[in-house]
Amino acid sequence: MNAVVVRLADGVATIPAAEWDACAGTGNPFVGHAFLAALETAGSVGARSGWQPLPIVLDGADGRAAAIAPAYVKSHSQGEYVFDHGWADAWTRAGGAYYPKLQIASPFSPVPGPRLLLRDTRKAPALLAAVQAVVDQNDLSSAHATFVAASQVPLFEAAGWLIRTGTQFHWTNRGYADFDAFLDDLTSRKRKAIRKERAAAVDGLTIRHLSGNAIEPRHWDAFWRFYQDTGDRKWGRPYLTRGFFPLLGKALGERVLLILAERDGVPIAGALNLIGDDTLYGRYWGATEEVPFLHFELCYYQAIDAAIARGLTTVEAGAQGEHKLARGYAPVTTYSAHYIPDANFRRAVADFLLRERAAVAVESDYLGEMTPFRRVNRTDRSSTR
Repeated sequence: MNAVVVRLADGVATIPAAEWDACAGTGNPFVGHAFLAALETAGSVGARSGWQPLPIVLDGADGRAAAIAPAYVKSHSQGEYVFDHGWADAWTRAGGAYYPKLQIASPFSPVPGPRLLLRDTRKAPALLAAVQAVVDQNDLSSAHATFVAASQVPLFEAAGWLIRTGTQFHWTNRGYADFDAFLDDLTSRKRKAIRKERAAAVDGLTIRHLSGNAIEPRHWDAFWRFYQDTGDRKWGRPYLTRGFFPLLGKALGERVLLILAERDGVPIAGALNLIGDDTLYGRYWGATEEVPFLHFELCYYQAIDAAIARGLTTVEAGAQGEHKLARGYAPVTTYSAHYIPDANFRRAVADFLLRERAAVAVESDYLGEMTPFRRVNRTDRSSTR
């Protein structure tokens, strides 16, 4: 049997982009080299942020990466969107040190996707064994893979990792020709409500969709103000640095979609999206002027317009948000996987997750009945697990 060659890289940027993307693929930009390297270059991740990049790489017989875990050593639990603060408190009260821990994720991005980047799918068990060895040999409390693509959950289960579920709200394109065709699938009351919201949101405003070279420095300046405003109101300090956004725009070009609302030529609000092979991912939003329903317009309805125009099948508009239900976004189950070496701690977490998964399933079924679709279509838009 050939020996498995494992290496710990100093960061994503130290690995050639072509080598990384041969493992990550092109479908999900949040695990691509361009996005993750831009976070490093801009200083959004690094030792001072509490996200220390530590990609775990398995080399193939050709000497190039055959499998990669986009891992980070974490000194806190911020920016993950799968909350384990209670676990940290319990482990600390028991006399343990929960931090540092290992996080396999796309930082600050509650976007489901592959967490084992596999040029050679046969390397998955060896990659997970390597992750576990890093935890064990460095006396880390645990490893966590958050927002794991559903197709990869069995790989983690086979390795004995604990599985956690959650709920997001995604919009699905059923071959709609335009936004009105989508509205035709909704109940009459919801159609009228959405049309009223859209009209009120854009009254006196101009909406612009910008990608690639059309996004100028002045647009990034405006969006940075929006992003800071949202950060100040929600969590006190924005995770991303000012330099990240133009770096991302340059690296991803037409796969970046910036939607701006302007009043008399001056941007007052914006939503930043990334475009995958079949999905539009809404990520960041902000505004410097309070306008009723403008958040819904830029983040949800304009995203649907953009997805239909591009023939995309899905819009993922970020974490949480039951208010998305009334706007045609249906509940979808999300997954994370957790490796906990200590037997007693693992047993306690496993018991918690068993009860939590049952509660999440019941809630998801309930939410699936609250979508605004006409009854004849509703069964096609219920939660998926």
